[in-house]
Amino acid sequence: MTEQKRRRIDQALSEDFSTNLGELSLDEVRSRRDMAEEVERELSYYRRLLHGRMDLLAFEMRRRRGEETRSLIEALPEIIAAGIPSGRDAGELRHLSVDLQLPEVTGRRDIDHILEDDALTRITTMDESELAELQLGLTEAERAVSEQRRLLHEVIDRLQAEIIDRYKRGLAGSGTTT
Repeated sequence: MTEQKRRRIDQALSEDFSTNLGELSLDEVRSRRDMAEEVERELSYYRRLLHGRMDLLAFEMRRRRGEETRSLIEALPEIIAAGIPSGRDAGELRHLSVDLQLPEVTGRRDIDHILEDDALTRITTMDESELAELQLGLTEAERAVSEQRRLLHEVIDRLQAEIIDRYKRGLAGSGTTT
């Protein structure tokens, strides 16, 4: 499979993406860092979507245990508002472009199924086993996305360290690859 046909997350997490950086031009290192940061923002967006679904599910489970008297619809504005990030996270959301390139769904990853699932429209009519299955799926997807983000942060750190090192050594403007 050629590099262009692979998903960007697979490219960024491949072993050769952030190794032997001294052999690459500064522009190529920056380009890789920028791509890895874009993929990280996409994963961060996915994670926010998952957390929103998890918050709705948690509310419904509390309601069924008698800890909530409001319906899910009545509590929806509060649940959504509680999930709105502030500070640094809000700034990151502003930088998400409207035409965010979500990964292609031809491979149909678990997260694609979970985020496209209509379970949220049925949450109040699900039985306990369906809710438990949904909770498990959301938890597993969040764990996987968080692990990918952690690995991407390591890649971004290596790429950024290479860029900084080149500036410190005075190689940033010379076009030198070492």
